[in-house]
Amino acid sequence: MNKNKQHPVKHSQTNWTALQYFNIYRILLSAMFVVLISLGQLPEPLGIYDVKLFSYVGYSYLIIAVFLHILINRQFFRYNLQIALHAVIDIFMLSLMMYASNGLSSGFGMLIVIAVAGASILRAGKISILIAAIATLAVLGHEVYVQFSRFYHSVNYIHAGILGASFFFTAIIGNLLSARVKQTEALAEQQAIEINELARLNEHIVQRMQSGILVLNQKLDALLFNESAKALLKQKDSDTGKINHFIDQYLKKPIQDWIQDNTKSNVIVRIEESNIEMQASFIKLDSGQGYQLLVFLEDIALIRQKAQQLKLASLGRLAASIAHEVRNPLGAINHAGQLLKESDSISEEDKRLTDIINNHSVRVNGIIENVLDLGRRQQATLDEFELVKWLKQFVYELLSQLDLPNDVIKLKSYEVELKVKMDRSQLHQIMWNLCENALRYSHTVPAIIIHCGEDLETKRTYIEIEDFGGGMNQEVQDQLFEPFFTTESQGTGLGLYLAKELCEANQVNLNLVSSTKSGTTFKLTFMHINKQSQLN
Repeated sequence: MNKNKQHPVKHSQTNWTALQYFNIYRILLSAMFVVLISLGQLPEPLGIYDVKLFSYVGYSYLIIAVFLHILINRQFFRYNLQIALHAVIDIFMLSLMMYASNGLSSGFGMLIVIAVAGASILRAGKISILIAAIATLAVLGHEVYVQFSRFYHSVNYIHAGILGASFFFTAIIGNLLSARVKQTEALAEQQAIEINELARLNEHIVQRMQSGILVLNQKLDALLFNESAKALLKQKDSDTGKINHFIDQYLKKPIQDWIQDNTKSNVIVRIEESNIEMQASFIKLDSGQGYQLLVFLEDIALIRQKAQQLKLASLGRLAASIAHEVRNPLGAINHAGQLLKESDSISEEDKRLTDIINNHSVRVNGIIENVLDLGRRQQATLDEFELVKWLKQFVYELLSQLDLPNDVIKLKSYEVELKVKMDRSQLHQIMWNLCENALRYSHTVPAIIIHCGEDLETKRTYIEIEDFGGGMNQEVQDQLFEPFFTTESQGTGLGLYLAKELCEANQVNLNLVSSTKSGTTFKLTFMHINKQSQLN
């Protein structure tokens, strides 16, 4: 509704501007006459019959033109009334000058034609025909007055008639041109409205996109960015300080390398301050004066969540195949080993071999169970709950199940109340796996310290599991979350892999924060509850 109200105002202002320009022509024309009068250098036939009348009219014409300019600027009268007033003044003044300058032969008839043409173009319709009729009557009236007053030796009605016909012809042509201009103007305005609506729609789409979007110039300064980019980079206001810092710190070198070889158009960066991983993709937007860069930022946790559904389907088929092809023969082997061990005729050495068979059968069966759990796992059921209370119950259960003293695990909470949204059973499985690993390698009291709180920078809730073992070398850290990778002879190599998969299914980041000779720390970083709700 607002657009419809503003549209006529814009159209009217355009007409007022055109009228203002036409009046500038009137001021310049009258000023030229005044200058010639003041210098006493009027060329023939200007003022040849009555120079005094010509002078009076010239000065009056200039004063009236200046006064009309003031009326136009203030829009004192209606637009249509002003056009009619201007046209009548032009016809009257130019007719007087024509009279003082030897009549039709002076050439003032062409100036009247210009006045009629200007009025016809500025205001199409019946009023332009009326102005042409007034101009024609003025010219014919001039000839009649001359004939009866006998101021001139000859009267030329044919010339006056042709000039009157040219007035009507000019008015008709002006009408057609004005109609064409208005049609073109209306089309241009309609297209401008559509372009503005499309631009607003595009802006709305860009702002609502989950991917962060940055537009950079050739100097890699941020020109534009959407709300998702501000949320990812924790930009709270219109200041681009954090965004420019992110570009300089993490994107400048990859973009420069990409511009040089034009091969690697996306990189994965990890923001050290917030421990968030994101993928940045680059697109060059060429223009006539150079180029701009379009950068897409996507949270790796969301990308992995999408890939998770594909992996779940593949793992489900893989798990069914393994269960059918391996589990039944494995059960037969394990059962045969137990029967062989119970035989009275078997030696002690053979019993040792049957123990090896049974132990490895149990290990292989554990691998199958883990893979089956991953394949059977359904989509996470998100539940909002209070984290500190849940952790206290979890620590109590873990100590009870493993029959450990209360001082083995210490819980440190830096917030009174922390809300998270996640599948409780899957969080339980993740925490159990991480704590069991920590207890396996930590030999101090307390063996584990669990920290939970809210990051001051990102405002995201986190859990840190800190142990006091011997740490891991770089080679182990690089393969830590790979499936079937383990440093334990009896391990399956699927524990941390499954924990990572479960975290990604719940839009939670699981990272190794540090690993030194004094201990190892893992960190779970939860997504904001409001954004997590929006994505699900």
